Amino acid sequence: MSDAEGFRSAAVAWAAGGHGARSAAARARELAARARPRRVLLVEGPSDRVAVETLAACLGRDLDAEGFPVVPLGGVTSIGRFLEVLGPRGLDLDVAGLCDAAEERWFRRGLERAGLGDAPGRADMERRGFHVCVADLEDELIRAAGAETVRQVIVDEGEWRAFRTFRNQPAQRERTVEQQLHRFMGTHSGRKSRYARALVRRLEPAGVPRPLARLLADATA
Repeated sequence: MSDAEGFRSAAVAWAAGGHGARSAAARARELAARARPRRVLLVEGPSDRVAVETLAACLGRDLDAEGFPVVPLGGVTSIGRFLEVLGPRGLDLDVAGLCDAAEERWFRRGLERAGLGDAPGRADMERRGFHVCVADLEDELIRAAGAETVRQVIVDEGEWRAFRTFRNQPAQRERTVEQQLHRFMGTHSGRKSRYARALVRRLEPAGVPRPLARLLADATA
């Protein structure tokens, strides 16, 4: 396991608390001192991590090697705890992140409680390196790629028949194609990550969703 992956695992275990938190904290401190992350990128879940790392790879970058580990929260309500252990009251590392519009309030509250801002507005969050997806990263990717491209990706992934069956369900018939595509991505475990990777690879540089592009730009400071 690389130092970056070890640090990521230790940070997640420390933030989770419980039986192994103390040893995880010691491990995270050790690896942070050795690897010296330049900035930790906090995202909500594994599919967000896949999108960020895939875009970086498309640009010829290795975020772990450069000192910008991407750490998934495993649920937005954990943001406060992660900011506590990684921020000025914990490891005192520089942090940035990505969140959904519906979860923005959790990030604002977490930043305030961790001593990183007094209930900042969105513009203040962006200046601190925290960017908001509207409505979420899947929605951003679908709009950026366009419905036709997303449907072609589904064909390439061998799931066109599954999508046709899905969109003919009564609950889906009144939805727009973009809404159907968005919902389809979340119906099976691992599908969000699979399509995050595939869609990011289809994007032209100028078409990368703004929150994702800004986060990567912040990972060069």
